[in-house]
Amino acid sequence: MELKLLNENGQAGTVSAPDTIFARDYNEPLIHQVITAYQANARQGTRAQKDRGEVHHSTRKPWRQKGTGRARAGMTSSPLWRGGGRIFPNTPEENFSQKVNKKMFRAGLRSIFSQLAREGRISVVENLSVAAPKTKLLADKFKALGLESVLVITDQFDENLFLASRNLPNVLVVEPRYADPVSLVFYKNILVTKAALAKIEELLA
Repeated sequence: MELKLLNENGQAGTVSAPDTIFARDYNEPLIHQVITAYQANARQGTRAQKDRGEVHHSTRKPWRQKGTGRARAGMTSSPLWRGGGRIFPNTPEENFSQKVNKKMFRAGLRSIFSQLAREGRISVVENLSVAAPKTKLLADKFKALGLESVLVITDQFDENLFLASRNLPNVLVVEPRYADPVSLVFYKNILVTKAALAKIEELLA
């Protein structure tokens, strides 16, 4: 598979990438399962609701049992009443995690990378750095490359690059091991350094 090679002026040619990672078939059910599991495992699950024994209410009977013509009622904490408790309340102990095997996760990432390559959304650069942690410097680089929504994958942590990207709403800088499936699908363009490309091959081989 040939990927676009970019320089500061735009496309400068192509670079070869292994077909085992960037030329796989598009497996939509697997990608859906991997992304769903990743998002589910990120949930904190700290929301809670109250049952009829936990809501603030009076134990006084709202009206007498007979003679009013209305349905009988015992307490205002009934789930049938507005402000009453929930029948099956959500609790903080609920577990949303889903298990995905490493083999499936890597296969899902390979399928995503392959589809990005086919759509022309992934590009390679020799190196990406800024002289100072200035947002404007990095924004000008992406403007010259014609990129807006970008996921940058670098081979190692660069403090200047990281600090310069924090105020750009559609830019995220990560190392290869932190390239998650949700970000790969979300950002319109993926920019990978040559050294990071080698690490991706090593991780997903």
